[in-house]
Amino acid sequence: MTDDLLPEIEINEDEAQAIGRGLFAVARADGNIHERERALVSEFFASISNRPSDLAALDRQGPIAADTLALALPRGETRQLFLMTALLLALCDGDYGKGEAALIKAYAVAMDVSDADLALMTTRVKEHMLAQLSHLQNVDAAVAVARELKV
Repeated sequence: MTDDLLPEIEINEDEAQAIGRGLFAVARADGNIHERERALVSEFFASISNRPSDLAALDRQGPIAADTLALALPRGETRQLFLMTALLLALCDGDYGKGEAALIKAYAVAMDVSDADLALMTTRVKEHMLAQLSHLQNVDAAVAVARELKV
């Protein structure tokens, strides 16, 4: 994730494991894991844990409960990092499904993040994603993506 969306923060191994499990749970929330979701979880987990991601190990551990994730991420900055990354993950395949939305909402509630703050995070993530498209020559494609994101 680029620093224009979130500043870099220190993540310990326990936080990295919890974040990895939470992201993998979001990716699985609507059934099939899209290849973009798998790649994002792998890349993010590897970047914060300084070791290769092991999606099979995350899968064996199963989804992390919202209250367990909140306890594992007691700092506001790690909670924000998780939620914004989960939103990016849920939106990256162009289909922000009901299961993903419900799980992210449950995680936000457990972390004492208000609906308004979650909505603001969602807007920031969508704007970030659109900014990545700003260099495209195909304006029609960028407009179609913007409509899909409902920005």
